[in-house]
Amino acid sequence: MDLTALVSQAERDCLPLFAGLEETEMKNTRRVLDAFQAEDIATRHFAPTTGYGYDDIGRDALERVFARLFGCDAAIVRPSVACGTAALSLCLFGLLLPGDHLLSATGSPYDTMETVIGLSGSAPGNLKEMGVSYSQVEMCENQTKIDVQGVLNALRSETKVVLIQRSRGYAWRASLRPEEMAEVIQAVHAARPDVFIMVDNCYGEFICEKEPTHFGADVCVGSLIKNPGGGLAPTGAYLAGTNRAIVRIEARLTAPGLGREVGSYAASYQPFYQGLFMAPHTVTQALKTSILAARIFELLGMKTTPAFDAPRADIIQAIEMGTPERLVAFVQGIQAASPIDGSAVPEPWDMPGYTDQVIMAAGTFVAGASIELSADAPMRAPFTVYLQGGLTYAHGKLALLSSLEKMRKNGSLA
Repeated sequence: MDLTALVSQAERDCLPLFAGLEETEMKNTRRVLDAFQAEDIATRHFAPTTGYGYDDIGRDALERVFARLFGCDAAIVRPSVACGTAALSLCLFGLLLPGDHLLSATGSPYDTMETVIGLSGSAPGNLKEMGVSYSQVEMCENQTKIDVQGVLNALRSETKVVLIQRSRGYAWRASLRPEEMAEVIQAVHAARPDVFIMVDNCYGEFICEKEPTHFGADVCVGSLIKNPGGGLAPTGAYLAGTNRAIVRIEARLTAPGLGREVGSYAASYQPFYQGLFMAPHTVTQALKTSILAARIFELLGMKTTPAFDAPRADIIQAIEMGTPERLVAFVQGIQAASPIDGSAVPEPWDMPGYTDQVIMAAGTFVAGASIELSADAPMRAPFTVYLQGGLTYAHGKLALLSSLEKMRKNGSLA
């Protein structure tokens, strides 16, 4: 098999789709530029602070920019929030009290969130231990849509938060575009105005022209080392939403009465601003890589979701490898083509927060940054790999060729 010819054929099939991505990139770049200019961002906003961080203009302006981009009242954007899971946990512990009920509208949450909720593992301090109950409603129509009536039927008097996970996580289901969340958001708010709609927005920012908060979600949560960091933010996460939600969450970020008024950062804020400005372009590069990957493996007769020509809601491409040998070879090929730690050879291991062994390729400049090209998978049948990221499309294409070569070399690719 001529692998270069295969990739070239796949690329030709993808070119009409790339033009549509670039249109969205232009619109989102305009949106980001408008937000920067509306807040009069200047070099003074890059300055670091120490101690309590009172009157930290860089921090405060960055949060206002995020609020503008998400069309909402307020935002928390902090380097001190370590990752997406930490931000999601912060949100849940801010919005829920003992005796409350959390309802997932998109079935099982991502693996690490199961530990936070108390569904698996024995980590102390989870929501279940705090007296918060949990239930979930499975998605309908072959895992492509939220079951709106099912969600309404599952609401309890003690329900306080309805969780929508935008991305597929480690599930073979459709990711959700913001407009696809609108019906359930409106229905829940009409039936129960007191309930918070919380969206796990990880991997979804700047895929579309609007975010879930534009359709009425009370709060969106994501990681800065994913889409909105543009490959430059070194750490951190954000939460953007209504004043009613953010005021509760900020009390858990620091302390009741302190909220967002404190919190310093002793390094420059420049990478956060610059990364956010680059994010629409970087996300487009990642999407091109995912679409190419889908087409390559469809031509090889493998199952993918989404299909290469299907609408996209996040940067993740799921590919069903079928065998552990093929899966491991693919992941090792991605690592071998990485600019950082390219000589490392990933193997499955017991990763904290996961129920199965996980294999992960992440040769990234920012450790674990999944807006950079990475691939990971739980070691369970049908051995589905999840590819995401790519700072440049050229790198994504080279890495896919590397994986195909690894698969052929170990005999898992005919």
